[in-house]
Amino acid sequence: MKGYNQSVDDVILNLKTDAKMGLSSIEAEKRLKTYGPNQLEKAKNKSNLNKFVDQFKDAMIIILLIAAAISFGIALQEKEVSAFFEPLLILFIVVLNAIMGVFQENKAEKSLEALMSLSSPHARVIRDNQEKIIDAKDLVIGDLIKVEAGDLIPADARIIAASSLKSEESALTGESVPVDKNANLIDADDVAIGDRFNMLYCGCCITYGTALAIITHTGMETEMGKIAKLLNREEETKTPLQQKLAELGRLLGILAVVICIIIFIIGLLDGISWIEIFMTSVSLAVSAIPEGLPVIVTIVLSIGVGKMAKHNAIVKKLPAVETLGSTSVICSDKTGTLTQNKMTLVKAFTDQQILEDIHEQNCPEILELLKYGTLCSNGSVTQQNDETIHIGDPTETSIIAATLKNHIDIDQLHQQYPRIYELPFDSDRKLMSVIIKKDDQFLVITKGACDELLKKCQYGNLHEAMLKAEELSQNALRVIAVAYKYIDEIPTHPTCETIETNLTFMGLVGMIDPPRDEAKIAVATCLKAGIKPVMITGDHIITASAIAKELGILQPGDETMTGHQLALLSDEQLDQKVQNISVYARVSPEDKIRVVKAWQRQNAVVSMTGDGVNDAPALKASDIGCAMGITGTDVAKSAADLTLMDDNFATIVEAVKEGRGIYQNIRKAIGYLLGTNIGEILVVFTSMLIFKQAPLLSMQLLWINLVTDSLPAIALGMEAIEDEVMDMPPRHKNESIFAHRLGLRIAIQGLLFGGLSLFAFYYGKTSLNSVKAGRTLCFMVLALSQVFQSYNMRSHKSLFKIGILSNTMLNKAALISFLLVAAVLFIPPLSMIFGLTQLPIQYYSIGLLLSMSPILFDEVLKAIKIIQ
Repeated sequence: MKGYNQSVDDVILNLKTDAKMGLSSIEAEKRLKTYGPNQLEKAKNKSNLNKFVDQFKDAMIIILLIAAAISFGIALQEKEVSAFFEPLLILFIVVLNAIMGVFQENKAEKSLEALMSLSSPHARVIRDNQEKIIDAKDLVIGDLIKVEAGDLIPADARIIAASSLKSEESALTGESVPVDKNANLIDADDVAIGDRFNMLYCGCCITYGTALAIITHTGMETEMGKIAKLLNREEETKTPLQQKLAELGRLLGILAVVICIIIFIIGLLDGISWIEIFMTSVSLAVSAIPEGLPVIVTIVLSIGVGKMAKHNAIVKKLPAVETLGSTSVICSDKTGTLTQNKMTLVKAFTDQQILEDIHEQNCPEILELLKYGTLCSNGSVTQQNDETIHIGDPTETSIIAATLKNHIDIDQLHQQYPRIYELPFDSDRKLMSVIIKKDDQFLVITKGACDELLKKCQYGNLHEAMLKAEELSQNALRVIAVAYKYIDEIPTHPTCETIETNLTFMGLVGMIDPPRDEAKIAVATCLKAGIKPVMITGDHIITASAIAKELGILQPGDETMTGHQLALLSDEQLDQKVQNISVYARVSPEDKIRVVKAWQRQNAVVSMTGDGVNDAPALKASDIGCAMGITGTDVAKSAADLTLMDDNFATIVEAVKEGRGIYQNIRKAIGYLLGTNIGEILVVFTSMLIFKQAPLLSMQLLWINLVTDSLPAIALGMEAIEDEVMDMPPRHKNESIFAHRLGLRIAIQGLLFGGLSLFAFYYGKTSLNSVKAGRTLCFMVLALSQVFQSYNMRSHKSLFKIGILSNTMLNKAALISFLLVAAVLFIPPLSMIFGLTQLPIQYYSIGLLLSMSPILFDEVLKAIKIIQ
């Protein structure tokens, strides 16, 4: 069905729907089963088999497999069963490592898929004659939807009624200029998408106006669905940290390969069997190269993002987590973010100087003011199971709720005074106007910001109105003004210039939106963490300042500024003042961008909140764009890096805390992995130089790499966030991952592992007169000391302060590692396969003491503040 070349009545008839009632819930459910969900087919994830095969594409793994093949060939020549143990064990370890890689990749994938489902779009639909908000994927053909400025269109739809509607369709047509839309019939059969002025298309966005439309196509049948295959070719991007670590891994890899070549040459010169020294060199290279670092970072980031989701912060892309930890300025809207967004109309003032509290029986003048305000509003208030449901802008729904409180039937009011035309609200002019039919006349009603609306008024006690507005604002009330005028005829093309002039002031309504209790605590946390909170609002300067003082944003010595004052400043002047300004009031979306860029010129990392269509550029310009999950438009959400599902300032601060904690945990995992890798290289390299013998065989090195690397590192990434993480200043965005002495700690850790393991090899070999015994003790010390070191890496504080066993995941990872090492040490058949031997009991005690010594060593370093 084309839709655009049929009349509205024909579309309704063909789709068996109702232009007022919408579909019934039962019919919608039937159609959902028939047509399937309204979603595009996603690019298929790699199969587990493909992921498994990809694990073998690493150059070092390929070399190791070649080495195993050579070893297998030699075993065939020797024709001894024991000769097959080494190549078979290498293959087993490589396969097991690949399985673990697939498991980790799947875990990260599922975490991100779960987050995507949390941020899925919604749609405003009319079913059973009731307006509802549902998941866009549950829309069906024939559904009646409402759209307004800021909405992403959820499916292809035929417009049946529109007011000043414009849609931006560049996603389909490439044309960035919004297209004017209407409900008129198009007679032609073959019309280009860009010329179908009575249709709305999935994936495009409403930039202006409102409309009612009927869904004609869903899912893969939409125009967007037809090009879905192109959309699915989006490639995975790596975070900046992953890119840095991949580069670091390559450099370390080159260094490791060079060292292994040197070890191979030394071994040959010392008369060691070429296959033995070749296998040892390759195994050391595989163990020493931290090829798993970027993968572990992905897992830690995705786990952290999952934690954020539980705190109502939905992160769209992993790089945002890194940036969050560096945030130094949070520019926040006031309404709903710093306040409760529970708008309640409490005062009304008329041009006749009548001031009343809102109750159930207001005087006729106040009642008329409420009616006019309701007629110029688009929200709805319904009652469901003793619960009042507000749908739409809280400012508008508070006016409607006050009218309902006075026992006025809203539906009957709209029937009595039908709306003929609407000029929607926009954040530039801060007004909304409607034209209604009242008796035999046309009535213009305009509502909006008091200072803006009074400029448009010709009649009324305007001076008194401004004084009263300031008085109400000083009591932290949000003030909305209402004005009107009668016109003889509707202009051919109504604009704000033609109908928002020569108005008669009618009155003011004052609504309270109390500050959130948790916002005050969050602001105090920001100040303690070196983060500057800034309020940016379209509200009156007096109201904004009162709330900012109460929350602690406006500190003694701080300045406030209006959008008008901001416009008078050059960028250079703003740069000089920006650090002292804590409140911006009556600002436009363009002003927000100026504030963001001014802070960025001070090398600050800026987070910005926004909810409207016009906020999208500011959200994109900021380092972390935060869209409102409840009041935010779809356009704002698509432009943002982070969506606050509860529209709460405290959630931003909690997300910053999580971001800092995640970054800290990544540093711990990196420090642990690099320290262990350096230790492995040092023990083999030094032993070859001094003793002319390999302290560990290839199988032993690979087993240590398998059982002591990934599991503890991932567990470190799940460490609880330390309490003082918000007591420190923000991290500079270009700060090295090795800052704050992490590089020194890694070097000390590597030297410690290398020294302990080398001593164990020497002691075991000389005291028991057996190279195998030396290797057994060396294997035990190197493997177990790394496991113990994972506990040291949990914090810069003493283990005894944070609780030795307080990280449950690390306890489990350590237990698994201990058991796998113990199995090889104490089960004779396994010991034989790995080239180990049974030691006298006292040697295991010595090995355990050597393995535990890093804890004591680290505690001393922490006490004397070398580790911080």
